[in-house]
Amino acid sequence: MSHPIISDWPYPFWIAHRGAGHLAPENTLAAFRLGARYGYRMFECDAKLSADGVVFLMHDTELDRTTNGHGVGGEHPWSELARLDAGTWHSRSYAGETIPTLENVARYCRANDWLIDIEIKPTPGAEEKTGHAVAELVQRAWQGAPHPPLLTSFRPESLVGAKKAVPELPRGLLLDTLWDGWFDIARQLECVAIVCNHTLWNARTVAQTKAAGWRALSYTVDDKPEAGRLIDLGTDGIVTNRVDLFSPAAR
Repeated sequence: MSHPIISDWPYPFWIAHRGAGHLAPENTLAAFRLGARYGYRMFECDAKLSADGVVFLMHDTELDRTTNGHGVGGEHPWSELARLDAGTWHSRSYAGETIPTLENVARYCRANDWLIDIEIKPTPGAEEKTGHAVAELVQRAWQGAPHPPLLTSFRPESLVGAKKAVPELPRGLLLDTLWDGWFDIARQLECVAIVCNHTLWNARTVAQTKAAGWRALSYTVDDKPEAGRLIDLGTDGIVTNRVDLFSPAAR
């Protein structure tokens, strides 16, 4: 299957990591708003499932680092997660910021014509279920949008779940290492992009990826020399925390 999005790639080169990286509390609407003020129009975020099946934004398995909650986030019902403070850990000016649902984020992005890269970040043991739930929500919440979210994950099982649920949504395989079999798995998943730890890209890996018909994206790039190297290699996108350093209008 060749995905039509390959021939008409709609996504901008610069992508704001977790909303606005380190400048605001990650994976909150405050971070999205800050990234937008710097001119970004595409955002990366992490999505997982609550105990009662609500898709919400959070990177870590546990709540402790980025909220005043404790324990495994996916083991709590949404009614508890919704009451947590997801801003004070970052700075007092963001005290009281809440965890958004992916539905919240969809409304914000649709209203402003922003694009989004949703990393499916499942609680261990819920990989395929989370991919399935994210894809179903995306199909509903972005219905009629000109460009759907890009669904990415380090976990092939999550991308399997997304593919089973809504096969037409674009998928990308995240790689921290070039583990044995990654290329064949990406083919089986009918991915449109490979999103690598930026250090993995060189002339050979970029050429291999492009020859397969995939786009080559990088995470997480926060310094200008490395960004320049990736641009010179002909890669297709960079995820960055430094929305204050890189102008999304420049290449």
